[in-house]
Amino acid sequence: MKQKCEQVYNTLLKTWPDAHCELDFNSPFELLIATTLSAQTTDVIVNKVTPKLFAHYPTAYELSKANQEDIENIIRSTGFYKNKAKNIINSSIDLVEKYEGEVPKDIKSLTGLAGVGRKTANVVLGNAFNINHGFVVDTHVKRCANLIGFTTETKPEKVEKDLMNIFPQEQWTMMSHLFIFLGRRICIAKKPQCSLCPIKKLCNSATENV
Repeated sequence: MKQKCEQVYNTLLKTWPDAHCELDFNSPFELLIATTLSAQTTDVIVNKVTPKLFAHYPTAYELSKANQEDIENIIRSTGFYKNKAKNIINSSIDLVEKYEGEVPKDIKSLTGLAGVGRKTANVVLGNAFNINHGFVVDTHVKRCANLIGFTTETKPEKVEKDLMNIFPQEQWTMMSHLFIFLGRRICIAKKPQCSLCPIKKLCNSATENV
């Protein structure tokens, strides 16, 4: 399995050496909020609303004092906007009251913020602070990891545990990006393009039928 992990990582890295978080952000705070908004929607949609959001509320201090209805109107297109608006305001209040407006750099503090789960915390730690604390397991990572044969689990926390056990820690953030790039560009849920896949010879589920 170690050899397979190494081959998959090196092949995907060669294919997408610039793999990265596709949410636009200029600070840990912006990434935290953007990731919270990305639940059940696409990065493209989030990237369309965050410029306006951050123009009005550039830091946790401004967002903590925001009117929820005003936030809802800005982020409406991301879906579940009422709950998301409430969460990002409350998490900003937490940041101001507990961390002087700064985003903390540890998993316990991050997941203690309103509306912030382990996935969001891993995104922030890995991409804002270059801390490989865990795997970001979204639908693409879960699907690709299962198809390739790295896990048989379906719950994100169990998928993450399996991946953390087989990949070196220094690869966790980049490997998450590589899985996501693979899932969005080739290993598409409804119609995987197996014949175009750079790791088809390493995948347990690959087929030439596309």
